Amino acid sequence: MTDDDRRDGPPPFDRPFEDEDTKQRVYGAVLHTREPMTAAEIADRADCSEESSRTHLSFYADLGIVIRHEGRPVRYERNDDYFEWRRVNELAREHTVDELQTRVSELTDRIEEYRDEYDADSPAKVDVLEFDAERVDDVYVELGDWATVIEERRLHERARRKAAGSTAPSHS
Repeated sequence: MTDDDRRDGPPPFDRPFEDEDTKQRVYGAVLHTREPMTAAEIADRADCSEESSRTHLSFYADLGIVIRHEGRPVRYERNDDYFEWRRVNELAREHTVDELQTRVSELTDRIEEYRDEYDADSPAKVDVLEFDAERVDDVYVELGDWATVIEERRLHERARRKAAGSTAPSHS
């Protein structure tokens, strides 16, 4: 593999953050966590010292990007609420109230289609074992999509409300 190929393609699987600085590597490691981890565990994933990891994690905790769990040892986890807040703000900033309302309506229609197709109020209410074995994989995919559509509608609705509130006339 040439150096040009390496630069143009994805980083090697075993070193996904090799071209990033320590702060970015710690951030990337936190984004990939699924459960609280120690600074040492994050340092291992970010390929940095435990002290550097702890310094950056403290900074991210102050910003609300990570949640710090006191104890021995202290553990850190990604703050999903922070990332949801960022997504809602991004949607509200990049789209008009009308665009967001249109998207909410489209997503609502898709949810209704799934409800009709599966005769259920939510994906959790569908018993996959009721379907033929050859269709089970497709059902799982559709249920995953249905859950995603529900979440996307919720985020778009929050963004619509936020955008509508920010465009309301001031009562000063």
